[in-house]
Amino acid sequence: MNPYACIMLFSLQRDPGARHLLFSLLLLTDWEAGSGQLHYSVPEEAKHGTFVGRIAQDLGLEITELVPRLFRVASKDRGDLLEVNLQNGILFVNSRIDREELCGRSAECSIHLEVIVDRPLQVFHVEVEVKDINDNPPVFPENNKSIMIAESRPPETRFPLDGASDADIGANAALTYRLDPNDYFTLDYQNNREQTSSLSLVLRKTLDREAIQEHSLLLTASDGGKPELTGTVQLLIIILDVNDNAPEFDQFVYKVKVLENALNGTLLIKLNATDPDDGTNGDIVYSFRRPVSPSVVYAFNINSNDGEVRTKGKLDFEEKKLYEISVEAVDKGNIPMTGHCTLLVEVLDINDNAPEVTITTLSLPIREDTQPSAVIALISVSDRDSGANGQVTCFLTPHVPFKLVPTFKNYYSLVLDSVLDRETISDYKLVVTARDGGSPSLSATASVSVEVADVNDNAPAFTQTEYTVFVKENNPPGFHIFTVSARDADARENALVSYSLVERRVGERALSSYVSVHAESGKVYALQPLDHEELELLQFQVTARDAGVPSLSSNVTLQVFVLDENDNAPTLLPPRAGGSMSELVPLSVDVGQVVAKVRAVDADSGYNAWLSYELQMLAGSVRSPFRVGLYTGEISITRALDEVDAPRQRLLVLVKDHGEPALTATATVLVSLVESGQVSKVSSRSSTSASGPEAALVDVNVYLIIAICAVSSLLVLTLVLYMAFRCSAVPTGGACGRGKPTLVCSSAVGSWSYSQQRRQRVCSGEVPPKTDLMAFSPGLAPVLGSAEETCQREGQAEFLKAVSSYFEE
Repeated sequence: MNPYACIMLFSLQRDPGARHLLFSLLLLTDWEAGSGQLHYSVPEEAKHGTFVGRIAQDLGLEITELVPRLFRVASKDRGDLLEVNLQNGILFVNSRIDREELCGRSAECSIHLEVIVDRPLQVFHVEVEVKDINDNPPVFPENNKSIMIAESRPPETRFPLDGASDADIGANAALTYRLDPNDYFTLDYQNNREQTSSLSLVLRKTLDREAIQEHSLLLTASDGGKPELTGTVQLLIIILDVNDNAPEFDQFVYKVKVLENALNGTLLIKLNATDPDDGTNGDIVYSFRRPVSPSVVYAFNINSNDGEVRTKGKLDFEEKKLYEISVEAVDKGNIPMTGHCTLLVEVLDINDNAPEVTITTLSLPIREDTQPSAVIALISVSDRDSGANGQVTCFLTPHVPFKLVPTFKNYYSLVLDSVLDRETISDYKLVVTARDGGSPSLSATASVSVEVADVNDNAPAFTQTEYTVFVKENNPPGFHIFTVSARDADARENALVSYSLVERRVGERALSSYVSVHAESGKVYALQPLDHEELELLQFQVTARDAGVPSLSSNVTLQVFVLDENDNAPTLLPPRAGGSMSELVPLSVDVGQVVAKVRAVDADSGYNAWLSYELQMLAGSVRSPFRVGLYTGEISITRALDEVDAPRQRLLVLVKDHGEPALTATATVLVSLVESGQVSKVSSRSSTSASGPEAALVDVNVYLIIAICAVSSLLVLTLVLYMAFRCSAVPTGGACGRGKPTLVCSSAVGSWSYSQQRRQRVCSGEVPPKTDLMAFSPGLAPVLGSAEETCQREGQAEFLKAVSSYFEE
């Protein structure tokens, strides 16, 4: 026995007035094994706070997890009738429950609750049965009713009465009638299989109007409740002394069926009553017996002359399935007599109601890393029709990563069926279709928009793994040299990319002292002027990192080549750097013999370090017998010397590079013309005194030349291998192909054989290949055509001589 029932029995023994409270608060709780549904029962009219059941405990939920898991109760019917105390998990009555208002005359009355908890999402179905109590007394349609009966009516004549109605059900609505004791009338109450009842007043013996003109009787109806409730009607029976034959129908009960979509004016039945009287006493008028139900007045009418019953208003099976109509036939005698019958109209269902789809709970948006089988939404379907017309099937839009899983009766769960990828599809427009089993079938749809929430599963990606950048030296501080850009396929903060340098050491200095990168735009800036002579190649990495948690990143390599500019003037080598040089030239020297040589170097590279020599003519001087090699700096005799030439001559040699603009240096050579014998003596003394320093200088120059050649060869080899690797996948003749060798004429550009120009390629997406002078290869002979042979012949001798002279030094 329920413990609360025991408490009520104890109270009953102590207080007899608690008997009614016992029936109001008696609770029955049970769990149906195998049904998957929790059942409770509660009497109607229970007070606020009445205990219904320990719902949390019965569902296997802990009290402490009700609030964190967002425990909530939803009801499709009335959401405020029952409530759950989240502190103890008890289901209690929240507001007045009137069974008659909630379910009417239905034999079963339940409140369906959906209990929903999150983390994970679970749904439980709870049925709370509302038990009827005897709270409605029987009610007659009228408080006072007049009945006219002719005195000529024989005994056992029946006079139909309107029975009382009781809003309760079951035993509480089982009515019994009693009439005040009298000698003339008794009651007859009958129930039939059609669930209709008839109450009749039966005449027990012949009436005598002259003895008694009126009979006043009290009719009492009692229900079967405990305690029983009653209702009364005062019957005033008037005895008439006229027409002694009443109209009679062929049947006492007529039954007809009609479709709910019958048109207005559809004939249901033609009633027929007969009256053996003559004249006006035999003329019959048909009508619905009063009081007439408003639903009958709205739906039907009867022809008073011929008894035809036709439809008048719209019928609806879902609103009312059966009409019980009382019909009377009244003759036109001075004292009218009446015949009675009952017409039962059964309304047949058609498929006129489309299913209804209700989406009760949505767990949106859904993360793209959600595992399959996760519940996204709860869907319920219903159809007001009956039979096959009310059987509903539900299906989902095809070709989506979701599916519908039946849970209970007409309830479905929208479940994730496969993995999601927001970067592929970020939003799904789902259509849930419910179709009934009618013919033709009807359907309804509901749209569900499922948004896929992003997770940080994509690292920023650069368009290339490596970028090559060319920057001229002597750039201003803060100069923008390049912009890196990475794209992240994620959304919102997961796609917000920031850039930073991968710090490392460049020689003895930190990378961040050379360059910086803007965190938002990806612009790379040179923080100080770059010097080609100090740093030809700066290689570093830039990191792109998103703002996700945890963040993802990727790196890209930048190779910054510092291009040379002509910022260094030629420098004269000792002893010319400290002043002028003096040379003794014998008058008998041969034409073309080298008598002196000017040596100079340039710290730049390429064309900017390519030197040429010119002999400057002094103002007022005659034609000099000397010339200087354009590329070698050797001073030689152009004609035979004689005594006419000045014994001491001052020569100015202009050393100029090939930069834009060109930079120069000037060397002064003092030449003394002497006899041959004097030259020999001076030469022997000079050779003795200078042999030691000159030999040391020669040794130093040899080692210097060897080191320069080794470094140059290594640089050329590195660039060749790098270009071959970068263009290994590029088709021949493509954007990164090798350009045609370009011949540079020695007479135009200088004394070095810069006969080939190699292309340094920058293959970076849409950027066209760039051609820059990166390295010169004196040792590689160009492929010459007929048009180039003239240029070769002009510069070949001078070139060979310059190279030989350079390496001798």
